[in-house]
Amino acid sequence: MLFMGSFYVIAGDKYAKIGERKPAVAGQFYPDAAAKLRSALDHFFRDARPAAVSRPLALIAPHAGYIYSGQIAADAFNQAREFSYDLIVILGANHTTPGFRGVSIYPRKGFRTPLGLAEIDEALADSLIESGKECCFEPALHRGEHSVEVEVPFVQYAFPGVKILPAVIGEPDPDLCLNFGRALAKALKGRRALIVASSDLSHYPAHDDAVKVDHQTLEAIVKLDPVYLHEIIRAQMQRDVANLATCACGEAPILAAIAAAEELGANCGTIISYANSGQTSIGSKRRVVGYGAVALSREEHCEKNAESIEMPTGKVSGELADADKKALLTFARKTIADFLEGETLPLPRGFSPRLYQKCGVFVTLRKNGELRGCIGHMSEDKPLCEVVGAMALQAAFEDPRFEPLTRDELPEIEIEISVLTPCKVIDSAEQIAVGRDGVLLKQNGRQAVFLPQVASERHWTREELLDHLCLKAGVKPGSWGKDTQLFTFQAIIFQESDFGISR
Repeated sequence: MLFMGSFYVIAGDKYAKIGERKPAVAGQFYPDAAAKLRSALDHFFRDARPAAVSRPLALIAPHAGYIYSGQIAADAFNQAREFSYDLIVILGANHTTPGFRGVSIYPRKGFRTPLGLAEIDEALADSLIESGKECCFEPALHRGEHSVEVEVPFVQYAFPGVKILPAVIGEPDPDLCLNFGRALAKALKGRRALIVASSDLSHYPAHDDAVKVDHQTLEAIVKLDPVYLHEIIRAQMQRDVANLATCACGEAPILAAIAAAEELGANCGTIISYANSGQTSIGSKRRVVGYGAVALSREEHCEKNAESIEMPTGKVSGELADADKKALLTFARKTIADFLEGETLPLPRGFSPRLYQKCGVFVTLRKNGELRGCIGHMSEDKPLCEVVGAMALQAAFEDPRFEPLTRDELPEIEIEISVLTPCKVIDSAEQIAVGRDGVLLKQNGRQAVFLPQVASERHWTREELLDHLCLKAGVKPGSWGKDTQLFTFQAIIFQESDFGISR
C-alpha cells in the first residue's frame, strides 16, 4: 500500500479510499425519512404526465426542492419508466466550485439516499476518466452538490437496482459540453442507457416574465442544436428582463445531453410539462424559478410538444359548475394530505378554464362541526385553483388560533370553500344584508372580515355582526359608524358533504 496525495493506492486502484457519497440535502430538498420520501414519489408518479414519446435517450428534469419541482421531475422520469435500462447517467450542474473547467465523475461505490444505495458503474467511470482531458474526479464538486443528488431518488423509484453514473459539468462552455457529450455517447454504444440532464430554468424573474423566457429556452432545447441553444440563452440574458439571473442553471448538462443523444440517434425533442415556483401553493409570483420536463428520443414522427406551457385563463359568470366545485374540494384535500404524508404539494393543473379566473377565496376546515381553521385571500391577483391550494395549506397549518392539523385528524375534517365576488364599498351599514353579504371593515389601519355564512350560523343581527367585526379588528365595539370603511361581497359556498366526497 502506497500513500499518494489524498488517495491510497491498493492493487492499482487510486480511488480505493473513496466511499459512498452521503446525502447532503436530504431533509432540505426532499424528505430525509424513507417512508415520507417514498410517499412523495408515490404522489408524484401517480399524477405524472403519461408517456408521450418512444423510448427516451435523454431527459431534462429539474433539481429544486421537491415541494416546488418534484412533479415536473416525475413527469420527465415517467416518460422512460416503462422501458428497461441498464444504466442511468446523471449530469449535474456546478453550483459549488466556481472556475472549475471540466467534468468531474464520481468513481466509486454509490450515492446514498433514504431509499438506499444507488450503485455506480465503476468500470464506466474509470473508462471515461481515463479517456480524455475533460474528465476527472474532483471531490469538491460532489461534496455539497445537490443537482445530481436530488435526481437519485427518482432513479431509485423508477428504475430500482439500475446503476448510475454521476457527473458534474463545470461550466456551459459549448466546446467542453459537445466534446464530453460525444465521448459519453461513444462510451454508451451498445448499452441500454438513459441520460438525465439536471437543470432548472429561469431564476428569479416575475411569473409572467419567467413564462416567456422559459418558453423560448424550451423551444430552443427541442431543436436539438446545442450551439443554437447556447446562443438563445446568451441573447435572452442580454434582454432587459428584471431579476433574470440565468435562463438555465444546468445549461452545461443540457448541452452535453443533447450532443450525446444526437450521437445515439435522437431526432426529436418533446416538451412534456412546465411550471414555475409561483404556481405552487407556497410560491410567490413576484420572484420565481422555472422548471421544465423534456424528452429526447428517436421518433418516426416528431410532435415536438406534448403540452403548451402557456398559462390558461378563464372567467366565470354566475355559479360554478358542480364539476368545478368538486375539483376544487378534491384539490384542497389532496394539498393537505400530500403535505402530511410526503412533505410535498400537488401542482394546480388540469382544471377547467373557469378555475383559472383570478378571485378571492376562503378555505374553512371543520372538525365534528366545529371550526378547525379558516384562512382566506381576498385580492383578485391569482388563479382560483392556485389560491384554493394555498389557503387549504394555511388553514390546516398556519391559522394562529389552532395547532397544526395532524394526519390522524384529516379523516374527521370537512372542507368548505367560499369563492368571493369582488368587494364593493358601501355608504352605510343599512346596506348590509345579513346572510347574503360578507363584510370587510377597515378602521385606522386595522381590518377584519367575516364571510356571509358567519352571521347566519351565529344568529347575529346586523349590529352584532358589526360589533364582532370591531372586536376582531381590535377596535372598540360600536365604533363602526365612525371613521370606518365598510365593504360587502358575496360568496359561492360549497363543502365536501354537498357532493359525498370521501375523506
